[in-house]
Amino acid sequence: MTAHRQGPAPLLACRGLQAGYGASQVLFGLDFQIRPGEMLTLLGRNGMGKSTTIKTLIGGLPVRAGEVHFAGQRVSGMRADAIARLGMAIVPEGRQCFPNLSVQEHLIAFADNRSGLREPWTLERLYGLFPRLKERRDNLGNQLSGGEQQMLAIARALSTNPRLLILDEATEGLAPVIREEIWRCLSVLREAGQTVLVVDKYVERLVKLADRHILLERGRIAWSGTSAELDADRGLWARYLGV
Repeated sequence: MTAHRQGPAPLLACRGLQAGYGASQVLFGLDFQIRPGEMLTLLGRNGMGKSTTIKTLIGGLPVRAGEVHFAGQRVSGMRADAIARLGMAIVPEGRQCFPNLSVQEHLIAFADNRSGLREPWTLERLYGLFPRLKERRDNLGNQLSGGEQQMLAIARALSTNPRLLILDEATEGLAPVIREEIWRCLSVLREAGQTVLVVDKYVERLVKLADRHILLERGRIAWSGTSAELDADRGLWARYLGV
């Protein structure tokens, strides 16, 4: 008898995930998973539950029902810092760079190899990914442009060598030339085998980068599928994304 080959176990798995704020429920039973080396997007109009999903995954919002498993452990109910130490890193909406730390201090202060990579993201590799940061390495966080702060936020997250990198609206408010720099970075990360969860609105670029997509509608998964499937059905774009 020939044994059936199975793919790698999911790095992240959500089952029946429910969450909300106070008396308001936002997420209604989300089921999805991300396998190692995969790039997955969460897409949807504003207010559909994307940021709430992210906050719940990273431990910033309590799980009301359901489970979240990450890196072989149930993390539902764990503190955010404990989840981060397991190898989940976020590039938060709004960047949140420290105004009184230099670029280099940002990248040194959080450096770790949480996923045990043979070729970790060292300071020099990060500067190679974002040469502009090397030029600005002695500048404080509040002396950087918005685009430079976004590059720094991504590099800071990568300095921990996470198992899962989450980008929450990483291109929001950026000039087109800087957005292109972020897309280039995501392409490099995909080639390097980094597992990534992306929340963004530029679906036309994401279908060229990501493996799979989830469309959220009022806290529920309205559709999920591959880039080829999403690219082929532009009706989904109009129905759920307003594109």
